[in-house]
Order: sequence, then C-alpha cells, then structure tokens
Amino acid sequence: MHVVYPVVVSALLFSIGVYGVLARRNAILVLMSVELMLNAVNLNLVAFDVWLGDRLHGGQVLTLFVIVIAAAEVGLGLAIVLAVFRTRRTVDVDRLRALAEVVRTSEPGRPDGEDAS
Repeated sequence: MHVVYPVVVSALLFSIGVYGVLARRNAILVLMSVELMLNAVNLNLVAFDVWLGDRLHGGQVLTLFVIVIAAAEVGLGLAIVLAVFRTRRTVDVDRLRALAEVVRTSEPGRPDGEDAS
C-alpha cells in the first residue's frame, strides 16, 4: 500500500477532530474530538514508520507513548468534567467560560472583595 492512503485518512480524522473541538459545546464531545486528533497522529506515525522501514521502529514506539498519554488525558479530563458537573450541573463549555465564583457583597456601592473598613 502506498503511504498516501493512510496520510489522507489521517488528515480527514485530524480535520474532523479539529472541527469537533472548535464547534462542539459539550465537554465530553470535545474530549472525544481530541482523541480523534491523537489517533490521526498515531496513524501517521505508524504509516511513516512502515514506509521508511525503520529498523528500530521509532514510529511505533512513539505511538505507544501517545496512547499512554491519551489514556491519561482521558482519565484526567473525565475527572475534571465530573467535578465541574457536580458543582455546576452542566458540561456546556460556553457556560463554563467564567470559572470564578461570584462573591456578593452586602453594600451595593463597594466592589467585590473590598473591606468595609
């Protein structure tokens, strides 16, 4: 098989992943899109490793590292999503732009967080 076919499939996967990251509002779908992008990178690494005929199989070793990092990213990302969902009751990325809690003061003339003294 020629190297163009896996590269084209990888480019399509990566572009779908980029579209998913930029267009989706759900944090879980954004994480899935990042995984698509990482899998496109893995496909490129393996395809070029086979095409170049590397005796040490550096592309396949790097692919294993990317898979381990992707697994850690999914675990940490889902933990963050669950923690945010428990506090905010939403995983909508647009609603999570301001992560700071709003502090209300009893006096309307004072800025938030300023002492009365």
